[in-house]
Amino acid sequence: MKAIKILSIFILISQLSWSQKSELSIFKNLTNKVWKAEGNWGDGSKFKQEIVFKFDLDSTIVIAKSKGFTNTEKTQYGSRNHGIRKYDAVTKTLHFWEFDIFGGVTEGIVKIDDKNIIYQYEYGGAVVTDMWEYIDDKTYTFKVGNYIDGKWKQVYLETQFKASHQ
Repeated sequence: MKAIKILSIFILISQLSWSQKSELSIFKNLTNKVWKAEGNWGDGSKFKQEIVFKFDLDSTIVIAKSKGFTNTEKTQYGSRNHGIRKYDAVTKTLHFWEFDIFGGVTEGIVKIDDKNIIYQYEYGGAVVTDMWEYIDDKTYTFKVGNYIDGKWKQVYLETQFKASHQ
Protein backbone atom coordinates (compact mmCIF):
# COMPACT_ATOMS: atom_id res chain seq x y z
CA MET A 1 0.00 0.00 0.00
CA LYS A 2 2.83 2.40 0.88
CA ALA A 3 4.53 1.64 -2.45
CA ILE A 4 1.32 2.51 -4.33
CA LYS A 5 1.10 5.88 -2.53
CA ILE A 6 4.73 6.68 -3.32
CA LEU A 7 4.27 5.67 -6.95
CA SER A 8 1.13 7.83 -7.17
CA ILE A 9 3.05 10.83 -5.80
CA PHE A 10 5.86 10.35 -8.36
CA ILE A 11 3.32 10.12 -11.20
CA LEU A 12 1.55 13.28 -10.02
CA ILE A 13 4.81 15.22 -9.71
CA SER A 14 5.98 14.14 -13.16
CA GLN A 15 2.61 15.11 -14.70
CA LEU A 16 2.73 18.56 -13.10
CA SER A 17 6.30 19.06 -14.30
CA TRP A 18 5.42 17.93 -17.84
CA SER A 19 2.38 20.21 -17.85
CA GLN A 20 4.53 23.22 -16.90
CA LYS A 21 6.99 22.45 -19.69
CA SER A 22 4.30 22.02 -22.33
CA GLU A 23 2.55 25.24 -21.27
CA LEU A 24 5.81 27.13 -21.88
CA SER A 25 6.38 25.59 -25.31
CA ILE A 26 5.18 28.80 -27.03
CA PHE A 27 8.55 30.29 -26.03
CA LYS A 28 10.59 27.56 -27.75
CA ASN A 29 10.87 29.52 -31.01
CA LEU A 30 12.24 32.52 -29.08
CA THR A 31 15.15 30.65 -27.48
CA ASN A 32 18.71 30.46 -28.90
CA LYS A 33 18.18 33.72 -30.78
CA VAL A 34 18.82 37.40 -30.17
CA TRP A 35 15.67 39.43 -30.84
CA LYS A 36 16.19 43.09 -31.86
CA ALA A 37 13.69 45.86 -32.48
CA GLU A 38 13.79 49.60 -33.03
CA GLY A 39 11.01 52.11 -33.50
CA ASN A 40 9.26 55.12 -32.04
CA TRP A 41 6.64 55.40 -29.34
CA GLY A 42 3.45 57.31 -30.13
CA ASP A 43 4.97 60.42 -28.53
CA GLY A 44 7.94 60.23 -30.92
CA SER A 45 10.50 59.00 -28.38
CA LYS A 46 12.89 56.24 -29.41
CA PHE A 47 12.41 52.55 -28.68
CA LYS A 48 15.31 50.12 -28.99
CA GLN A 49 15.45 46.69 -27.40
CA GLU A 50 17.39 43.44 -27.61
CA ILE A 51 16.10 40.30 -25.85
CA VAL A 52 17.48 36.81 -25.26
CA PHE A 53 15.18 34.05 -23.96
CA LYS A 54 16.22 30.77 -22.35
CA PHE A 55 14.57 27.94 -20.49
CA ASP A 56 15.79 27.33 -16.94
CA LEU A 57 15.07 25.14 -13.90
CA ASP A 58 14.51 22.01 -15.99
CA SER A 59 12.36 24.02 -18.46
CA THR A 60 9.81 25.03 -15.81
CA ILE A 61 10.53 28.76 -16.30
CA VAL A 62 11.63 31.04 -19.11
CA ILE A 63 14.20 33.75 -18.44
CA ALA A 64 14.25 36.90 -20.59
CA LYS A 65 17.22 39.26 -20.48
CA SER A 66 16.70 42.60 -22.19
CA LYS A 67 18.91 45.45 -23.24
CA GLY A 68 17.41 48.87 -23.74
CA PHE A 69 17.75 52.49 -22.74
CA THR A 70 18.93 52.75 -19.15
CA ASN A 71 18.30 56.44 -18.54
CA THR A 72 15.29 58.68 -19.08
CA GLU A 73 17.15 60.75 -21.69
CA LYS A 74 17.53 57.56 -23.79
CA THR A 75 21.23 58.19 -24.36
CA GLN A 76 22.60 55.15 -22.50
CA TYR A 77 22.01 51.58 -23.65
CA GLY A 78 22.63 48.40 -21.68
CA SER A 79 21.10 45.71 -19.45
CA ARG A 80 17.61 46.99 -18.65
CA ASN A 81 15.25 44.13 -17.68
CA HIS A 82 15.33 40.59 -16.35
CA GLY A 83 12.11 38.70 -16.78
CA ILE A 84 10.58 35.41 -15.70
CA ARG A 85 7.70 33.50 -17.29
CA LYS A 86 6.17 30.64 -15.29
CA TYR A 87 3.13 28.43 -15.58
CA ASP A 88 0.96 28.18 -12.46
CA ALA A 89 -0.51 24.67 -12.44
CA VAL A 90 -3.03 25.57 -9.72
CA THR A 91 -4.65 28.49 -11.59
CA LYS A 92 -3.70 27.10 -15.02
CA THR A 93 -2.33 30.47 -16.13
CA LEU A 94 1.00 31.77 -17.40
CA HIS A 95 2.46 34.59 -15.33
CA PHE A 96 5.32 36.98 -16.01
CA TRP A 97 7.49 39.32 -14.00
CA GLU A 98 9.84 41.96 -15.45
CA PHE A 99 12.37 43.56 -13.12
CA ASP A 100 13.92 46.75 -14.50
CA ILE A 101 17.05 48.79 -13.86
CA PHE A 102 14.94 51.59 -12.34
CA GLY A 103 13.85 49.34 -9.46
CA GLY A 104 10.41 48.60 -10.82
CA VAL A 105 8.63 45.33 -11.45
CA THR A 106 5.88 44.72 -13.95
CA GLU A 107 3.79 41.62 -13.47
CA GLY A 108 0.86 40.18 -15.28
CA ILE A 109 -0.46 37.27 -17.27
CA VAL A 110 0.52 35.74 -20.59
CA LYS A 111 -2.12 34.54 -23.04
CA ILE A 112 -1.51 32.46 -26.12
CA ASP A 113 -3.46 32.97 -29.34
CA ASP A 114 -2.23 30.46 -31.92
CA LYS A 115 1.47 31.47 -32.27
CA ASN A 116 0.95 34.96 -30.82
CA ILE A 117 2.14 35.80 -27.30
CA ILE A 118 0.04 38.35 -25.42
CA TYR A 119 1.25 39.97 -22.19
CA GLN A 120 -1.37 41.86 -20.16
CA TYR A 121 -0.64 43.97 -17.10
CA GLU A 122 -1.85 47.01 -15.21
CA TYR A 123 0.05 50.24 -15.80
CA GLY A 124 -1.07 53.67 -14.65
CA GLY A 125 -4.55 52.44 -13.79
CA ALA A 126 -5.15 50.89 -17.23
CA VAL A 127 -4.72 47.40 -18.61
CA VAL A 128 -1.89 47.44 -21.15
CA THR A 129 -1.08 44.73 -23.68
CA ASP A 130 2.24 43.82 -25.29
CA MET A 131 1.73 41.45 -28.20
CA TRP A 132 4.31 39.39 -30.06
CA GLU A 133 2.39 38.67 -33.26
CA TYR A 134 3.98 35.75 -35.10
CA ILE A 135 5.02 36.45 -38.70
CA ASP A 136 7.58 33.67 -39.16
CA ASP A 137 10.24 31.89 -37.06
CA LYS A 138 12.52 34.96 -37.21
CA THR A 139 10.00 37.82 -37.16
CA TYR A 140 7.29 39.01 -34.79
CA THR A 141 5.32 42.24 -35.04
CA PHE A 142 5.47 43.85 -31.60
CA LYS A 143 2.62 46.08 -30.44
CA VAL A 144 2.00 47.86 -27.16
CA GLY A 145 -1.36 49.41 -26.38
CA ASN A 146 -4.93 48.81 -25.28
CA TYR A 147 -6.16 45.47 -26.64
CA ILE A 148 -9.74 44.73 -25.61
CA ASP A 149 -11.96 41.86 -26.77
CA GLY A 150 -9.49 40.88 -29.50
CA LYS A 151 -9.22 44.39 -30.98
CA TRP A 152 -6.66 47.18 -30.67
CA LYS A 153 -8.36 50.28 -29.23
CA GLN A 154 -5.11 52.26 -29.11
CA VAL A 155 -1.53 51.42 -30.15
CA TYR A 156 1.39 53.19 -28.42
CA LEU A 157 4.16 51.35 -30.28
CA GLU A 158 4.33 49.10 -33.33
CA THR A 159 7.56 47.66 -34.66
CA GLN A 160 9.10 44.27 -35.42
CA PHE A 161 11.43 42.00 -33.51
CA LYS A 162 13.86 40.24 -35.85
CA ALA A 163 15.97 37.28 -34.78
CA SER A 164 19.60 36.41 -35.27
CA HIS A 165 21.35 33.41 -33.76
CA GLN A 166 23.41 33.80 -30.59
